[in-house]
Amino acid sequence: MRLKYLAAGALVCSALAAPLAAYAVSAADLGQSLTPLGGEKAGNGKSGWQAIPEWTGGLTAAQAPRNYRPPQHHPDPFAGERPLLVVNASNMAQYAQYLPLGVQDLLKTYPQSFYLNVYPSHRTLAVPERVAENTKRCATTAHLRGWAMDGCVGGTPFPVPSGSSKDKALQILWNHITRFRGVYVIRRASEAAVQRNGSYSLATNDQELYFKYYDPKIKTLAELNNVLFYFMSVQLAPPRLAGGAVLVRETLDQRAEPREAWGYNAGQRRVRQAPNLSYDTPIADADGLRTADDTDIFNGAPDRYDWNLIGKKEMLIPYNDYQLSSPTIKYRDLLTRDVLNPKPQRWEMHRVWIIEGTLRPGKRHIYSKRRFYIDEDSWQIVAADQYDNRGALWRVSLAFPKEYWEVPMMWSTLDAFFDLQAHRYHVMGLTNEEPTEFDATKPAPPDEYFSPQALRRRGIR
Repeated sequence: MRLKYLAAGALVCSALAAPLAAYAVSAADLGQSLTPLGGEKAGNGKSGWQAIPEWTGGLTAAQAPRNYRPPQHHPDPFAGERPLLVVNASNMAQYAQYLPLGVQDLLKTYPQSFYLNVYPSHRTLAVPERVAENTKRCATTAHLRGWAMDGCVGGTPFPVPSGSSKDKALQILWNHITRFRGVYVIRRASEAAVQRNGSYSLATNDQELYFKYYDPKIKTLAELNNVLFYFMSVQLAPPRLAGGAVLVRETLDQRAEPREAWGYNAGQRRVRQAPNLSYDTPIADADGLRTADDTDIFNGAPDRYDWNLIGKKEMLIPYNDYQLSSPTIKYRDLLTRDVLNPKPQRWEMHRVWIIEGTLRPGKRHIYSKRRFYIDEDSWQIVAADQYDNRGALWRVSLAFPKEYWEVPMMWSTLDAFFDLQAHRYHVMGLTNEEPTEFDATKPAPPDEYFSPQALRRRGIR
């Protein structure tokens, strides 16, 4: 069995070893031949479902549906389109070169339940001008210090990856970790672990995120005080856990200061520091199907793996998935047995960077290897293949991004985590049945708002 998976991995690596034709670019090309965050502006010159169009500025409020008012659920700007292609278990061999290995295994494992609806591609990524300007500056100042990043605040640090394969892979990973997702955002969202028989229970939370790294008031790393973001979550359901709360202080340089986290237990009315909310710590609401560093497909310190760049490739990935957050679709219709309902999913052809991390000697993690597929425009990891310690493909993670044009920024509307061995999956970010979806209209509170003392007050309410 191990040889089977190693052979399959070798074939995929061979296919990915022929990346798109390289061309010389530099920071001076940002906003010219490159998008503001470093993607190639040009399309690929192909037609139909294979076409990647030219980037022409993305989807902003000026081009978005006019009936939208934040924080309502976003209407689908592409609702009138129909799939150009359906990839399923019976025809996947024709399209395997365009599919992440984990997606291929999902098609094989659930031939009756899973398929890809492939639509015309739209390059919708747009960001504020200040983020574009900061990215241009960071392109000449950001640098790696070992596995850490330094020399950048308020922008994508490495829009033009350079150096060795290891350097490029780490730079690309840092682009994902630090990508722009607004400044202060509020949402109520649910998550669910779906069992083999299709049953599930919802865990619902009020969430607040303050991405201090992108606060316009912060001009220097010294002002940042090593804070990448704050995250606060108050549990609303299930009733037995209601009132519990979590606070995370995510640091930019985790060598200098590791992540700090606190939990408030409503029954005990006590706030306690959570020393192990990192790496492969299992997440309770995910029923063990997601590790702490699976959140956001990957987060936290990248120091337990040796990272290498596999290449850049045109691939079919989830994109512009507005239907997955539509209030017209109920959770019971999304959370189908075996896999997340594929009917409302939208897949498009885009260019992705592919990097791979192999567990370093002497380091511990439940995943021996991770392969990430990163959208060139947004630097969002859209798919991940995760291997167990026998070398077998174990879990597959998918992010379903869309452009939040009112900010503007791109983020996943929900993330799904599939366990191929347990035949269960977990979904987080569900907002369909909530009264609102996402609120980025309010000013950021001060740092003191995100303190252990404030956490207790939020949990009591």
